[in-house]
Amino acid sequence: MPNSTAPSPIPQRLAGLRQHMANNGIDAFIIPSADPHLSEYVPARWQGRAWFSGFDGSVGTLIVTANFAGLWVDTRYWVQAEHELAGSGIALMKIAAAGSTDHIDWLAANLKSGQCVGVDGMVLGLATARQLNQTLSAQQIKLTTYIDLLSAAWPDRPSLPTQPVYEHQAPYAVQTRIEKIAQVRAKMHELGAEWHLISTVDDIAWLLNLRGSDVSYNPVFLAHVLIGKHQVELFVGAGKVSPELQATLEAQKIYCRDYSQISTALSNLASNTTLLVDPRRVTFGVIESCHTSVKKIDAINPSTYFKSLKNEAQAAHIRHTMEQDGAALCEFFAWLDNTIGKQTITEIDVDTQICAARAKRPGFVSPSFGTIAGFNANGAMPHYHATPESNAVIEGDGLLLIDSGGQYLGGTTDITRMVAIGQPSAEQKRDFALELKAVIALSTAQFPVGTRAPLLDAIARAPLWAAGLNYGHGTGHGVGYFLNVHEGPQNISWLTPPEPQTAMQLGMITSIEPGIYRPGKWGIRIENLVLNVPGDSSEFGEFIRFETLTLCPIDVRCLDKSVLNQAEIDWINQYHATVKARLSPLVSGDALAWLERSTQPI
Repeated sequence: MPNSTAPSPIPQRLAGLRQHMANNGIDAFIIPSADPHLSEYVPARWQGRAWFSGFDGSVGTLIVTANFAGLWVDTRYWVQAEHELAGSGIALMKIAAAGSTDHIDWLAANLKSGQCVGVDGMVLGLATARQLNQTLSAQQIKLTTYIDLLSAAWPDRPSLPTQPVYEHQAPYAVQTRIEKIAQVRAKMHELGAEWHLISTVDDIAWLLNLRGSDVSYNPVFLAHVLIGKHQVELFVGAGKVSPELQATLEAQKIYCRDYSQISTALSNLASNTTLLVDPRRVTFGVIESCHTSVKKIDAINPSTYFKSLKNEAQAAHIRHTMEQDGAALCEFFAWLDNTIGKQTITEIDVDTQICAARAKRPGFVSPSFGTIAGFNANGAMPHYHATPESNAVIEGDGLLLIDSGGQYLGGTTDITRMVAIGQPSAEQKRDFALELKAVIALSTAQFPVGTRAPLLDAIARAPLWAAGLNYGHGTGHGVGYFLNVHEGPQNISWLTPPEPQTAMQLGMITSIEPGIYRPGKWGIRIENLVLNVPGDSSEFGEFIRFETLTLCPIDVRCLDKSVLNQAEIDWINQYHATVKARLSPLVSGDALAWLERSTQPI
C-alpha cells in the first residue's frame, strides 16, 4: 500500500492531462491497459494507466473528465486498487470481470450530447472500438481516436524497447517457420483471404520461431506481420534483427520492415483485396489505415489456434521442463523449511530465493510472471505483489501462498502452492481441503473432444458451491510453449463466453487454479498445469482427459484430511508417488530429504 506520509503525485499528473484535454476539446479521455498489440504485459511506453493513476495491476481502465476520474477494475484487484488509489482523487469503479464494458455504459450515461470522448486508437481494440462508437453515437456523443494525449501530458515518456530479437532453435523449436506459415496460408485460403494481419506478439513469435524481451516475463518482441500469398513482411524496430538473422529470413521470403511502416503497408493494399483480421487481436488505429474498399474478413487468428495445440515433441520437452522446475522448487522449499524461524524471511525474500533456484536449472530464461508471495491476509488478494511498503514478515501461524513460474527454452511453467507456517487454524485447514477437492474434481474429469472450455469451470466450483463458497476469477487459462504464460483460445472461466474457438482439443495446456479468498484473513489457491490427452473412445465419441504436468508436492500440513473422501486421498498419494519418482534423480541433499518427507502417503 502507498506510504501515507508522502503526498500522491497523481493529482498533479491528472491536472496536466486535463489541461491538454481542454486544449483539444476532449471532455472525457480513456486510458486502457493496452499497447498497439493488445498485450497482457505492456512495455513501459504504454503504461500510461499506471503512471496517471498509481495503480500498477495488469488490467484496468482509467477515465478522466474535467471533474471526475475513475478506475474500472475487476474483483481480483479491488483490495489492491483501494490501497493504491488512496489520496489520488480517483474513484474505484468495481466490475465483475476484466472484459466488462461498464465504463462504456458510464460514458454514455454521464456525458451530454455533443461532448467528445478521446482515446488513442492505436491502443484501442477493434472490437472495443466498434462497441464504443455504437454506444456513444446513439447518445450523439463524439469519439476521436487520433490524439495521443499521453505523449503531451507525460514528461519523459519511455521510448520503444530496443532489445534484440533472437531465434528459438531446435531441438526446442520442433516445427519450422515455413511449415507454420503454410498452415496459416491454408487457413487464409479456406476463408478467402489474400492477406492476413497479425499484431499479437506471441502469435508472431510462434509463427516465425523468434523470441525477444520487449516486455517483462514473456519472451516476445513488438512487431506486426502481414502475410501475403508469396511473402511475409515483419514490421519490427530498426536494429532489433541482426543482419545474419535478417538474411536467413529473407532467404525464406520473410522481409523485415521498419516498425512504423505497418500503416503505410496497409494503406497500399490494392482496392477490393481481402484481408483477414481478428477484431479482438488488432487495434482500431492500426487497421484503419486500410482503404475502405479493402474487404475485411473477421475471424480468430489461425496462429492463435495452431499455437495452442502442442504436438508430441513439444509435450516431451514440456515434461522435461516440469521436472527441472519441480527440482528447483524442491531446493526452494527445502531452504524455506530449514530457514523459517531461524532468521527473518519476508515475502520479497521468497521471490528472490525461488528465482535463484530456478536460475540454476538448464534451459531457464526468466520468470514467467512476477512471483506472488502472500502471507495470511496478503494471500487473500489474488494478484498481490509484495512491495517494500507491503512486504510481510513470515512468522507466527498461518498460510503462505506462493504463485510463481518460469520461462524455459522447452516450455513455460506456472504453479501455486500453499505452505503451512507454524500451526494453521482448523478453519484454514478446512478451506485448504475444500480447495484441493476442487482441484481434484477438475483434474480427474473426462469430457468429449470439442467441449467448450468455459463449461468445465463448474466442475471445479461444485465442491466449493456445496460448502457455500465461491471465487471471482476463472478456473484456468491456456499456457504457451516458451511463450506467454496466459494464452488462448481456451479459457476455463464462467466469465468467458463459450464460443466455438474455446473448444478443448488434444494438445492444449491449461491451468487448474480454483481459490478461496477471505479478505483480511487468508487466501488459498493450488495450481497445476494439465495437458489434454486422449481419454476413452466409444460409440458416444472421443473423449479428453487431463495429464497433470506440474511436479511439486502439495503441503498436506495445511490439510484437514477428514474433508476428503478415499478417492481424493488416493489421488494425492498417487500424485505424490509420481512426483517423487520423477524428481528424485534431479535433487540431492536437503532438497531430496524435503522431497521424500513431503511425498509420504497420507
